[in-house]
Amino acid sequence: MPLTILVVDDDLGTRLSISDYLELSGYSVITANDGQEALTMVEAYHPDLIVTDIVMPRMNGYELVRRVRQQPPFRLLPVILLTARTRTQERILGYQSGCDLYLPKPFELEELAAAIRNLLERSQIIQSEYRFSQKDNLGSPLPSKIVESHHSVFTHVEKSHLLSSLTPREQEVLEMLTHGLSNIEIGHQLHLSPRTVEKYVSSLLRKTATSNRAELVRFAITHGLVE
Repeated sequence: MPLTILVVDDDLGTRLSISDYLELSGYSVITANDGQEALTMVEAYHPDLIVTDIVMPRMNGYELVRRVRQQPPFRLLPVILLTARTRTQERILGYQSGCDLYLPKPFELEELAAAIRNLLERSQIIQSEYRFSQKDNLGSPLPSKIVESHHSVFTHVEKSHLLSSLTPREQEVLEMLTHGLSNIEIGHQLHLSPRTVEKYVSSLLRKTATSNRAELVRFAITHGLVE
C-alpha cells in the first residue's frame, strides 16, 4: 500500500506539479488549498508526510504545523515547509513551529522527492522501533526476553543518566515542546523570555545530540523522557 502525502498550497499550479510528480513516484497524494482544510484532512486521512506552503489564506503553514503537533497521534508526523521566504528569522520560525525541513522556493522536484524519501525512511524506522518496544512491553516469550535483557538494562541506565543530566527547567521545557508549544507560549507559562527559552532548547538539543526540535521531540518520546 503506497504511503500517503498531503500537499498543501493555495497555488493550483504548484499543488498540481508536486502532486503529479509524487504520484508518478509511487505515492498516494491528497491535496488541500489552505491550512484549515489541511488540518481537517490530516485528522481524516492520517497522511504519512505533509508538504505545505507557508503563506496561505485562513491558516498559514506555521499555524498548521503547530496545530498538528499539538495532537499526540501526529507529534512525529514529518513536515516539509515550502516558501519563497528565505530570511533566517523566517526559517527559525519554521523550525520552531515543528517542521522537519525548510525548503526555499524555487526548488527542484527531484530535491523535494529526495527529502521526502529521507524523512519517510526515518519515520518508518522510528515507528518500527516504537511498535517493537510496545510489543516488548506487552510481553514476549522468555527466550527473547533473556536475549534482550542486557540491551534493556543498558537502555534503562542510558535513560536514567540522560534524565539526571537535565535540569528541572529543561525537563519542563522539553515536556512543553512535545505538546507543540512555541517559545513565546512556553515563556508565558514559565515566566521566561523567548530568548531564555531558546537557550534551554539549545541545551536540550546538545544533550540529546539532535539537530532540530522535531528530532528532539521524537527522541524524547521514543526514549521515554516525557510522560
